Amino acid sequence: MPWTELKPRKFPAMEKQLDGISQQTMADHYKLYEGYVKKSNECRKLLNEFKYSEIEGNQVYSQLRAVSIDYTFALLGFKNHDLYFGHLGGDGGGPTGRFAELIESEFHGGVEEWDQAVRKAASAARGWVMVGYDLNDGSLFNYIMDTQNLWAVYNMVPVLAIDVYEHAYVRDFGATPDGRKQYVEAFFRNLDWDHVNRQLAQAEAAKQGADSAQAHEQVPVGH
Repeated sequence: MPWTELKPRKFPAMEKQLDGISQQTMADHYKLYEGYVKKSNECRKLLNEFKYSEIEGNQVYSQLRAVSIDYTFALLGFKNHDLYFGHLGGDGGGPTGRFAELIESEFHGGVEEWDQAVRKAASAARGWVMVGYDLNDGSLFNYIMDTQNLWAVYNMVPVLAIDVYEHAYVRDFGATPDGRKQYVEAFFRNLDWDHVNRQLAQAEAAKQGADSAQAHEQVPVGH
């Protein structure tokens, strides 16, 4: 399927009064998301139009290198925020559904320990915390992402995203470690666990499809 221009989505959370996260913060944050959409499209257009027989490919500096790197930053900015905004507007509380089942069964100390672990990760990260589902072994893990366009591992599908860049909380809580912790608690008070579980269901379905294809490839010839 050919690539088409990205478009910013409308999220239910934008129309709600969130607990602890102001509407002005959400509006300002959404403008950043719109900017990532715009720049993703601009970079993709340039990359599609370059004459690759003529353009320089230099690792110190070249137009190709600059646009390619900026494209990954803009595109991941779009994808990260698309997931993040989709999470908000819920009733919060602890993990529920399939997500809770997986965390309880595989995380040492279960859900209670994971609650502490993901909050500590949010204090330690410089940019994002992604709770990712691994398509290889079906595990869930908390990944710290210091840079927006640096994925933690291949085949990790993010199912829960926490933006901990200062723009997500400085207006409401200030630019201090305690302010960040207060923001993270507000994030969880507004988290839509149904959305998280929908993301997880899609990831599990992708793993099942990949496992089925791999099993088919490994069938001995003649069987």
